[in-house]
Amino acid sequence: MTDGELAPLRTMIAQACRVLAVRGLADGILGHISLRIDDRRLLVRCRGPQERGLAFTSAADIRLVDLDGEEGAAGELDGGYAPPNELPLHTEVLRTRRDVAAVVHAHPPDVVAADLAGIAIRPIVGAFDIPGARLAAGGVPVHPRGVLVRNRHLAAEMVASMGDRPVVVLRAHGLTSVASGVEQAVLQAVSVDGLARMSLRVVGAGGVLADIPDADLAELPDLGESFTTATAWRHELARLTPPR
Repeated sequence: MTDGELAPLRTMIAQACRVLAVRGLADGILGHISLRIDDRRLLVRCRGPQERGLAFTSAADIRLVDLDGEEGAAGELDGGYAPPNELPLHTEVLRTRRDVAAVVHAHPPDVVAADLAGIAIRPIVGAFDIPGARLAAGGVPVHPRGVLVRNRHLAAEMVASMGDRPVVVLRAHGLTSVASGVEQAVLQAVSVDGLARMSLRVVGAGGVLADIPDADLAELPDLGESFTTATAWRHELARLTPPR
């Protein structure tokens, strides 16, 4: 890809990082997003000398590296930029899952709290969040290690815990969400966070969690990608710049 072709992708990833922050899924300076460019390269949010956190991500923070974290001949890591410590979390997914192009890693407090409380992500809602209900019904696995995924060995353990699912909860850490596109990977993370928050509310109010009936789950319509992804993503971007 040329620099001109990469430019809109850098902008899109930067916007997605800000969406995570606005949604409260990546507070402070934690979290990162990557996108596969080809068999060896990916764009990933890197940390620069003036790091301020995901809420302030710009296209300049999105740098091109290879699966080993090297910049090649383009000087993408000039100016004091460095890949995230958990780059192996991204690259091992991309090495292992050919169905995946985008990887989101975030630290949603409600997801962490729910897991530590022994609350699994389950399809407790129906039409409230149809994509979330379907995702939860397929199962959201938990990786039991609360470690910094800083090398290929630790990343391979996480990938094994994830299996073929689109999201894995990382105990005492956060979550990883993967998809064919950045938008879908972020929206999945938003849904899991919403389910965790709803679960905590129900349990906190003295209620008992119950999955929606199979008949209700089967009745939920497929609203189409143009609505569940494209329209939903426009909404997320609009939240970044509220109308005056």
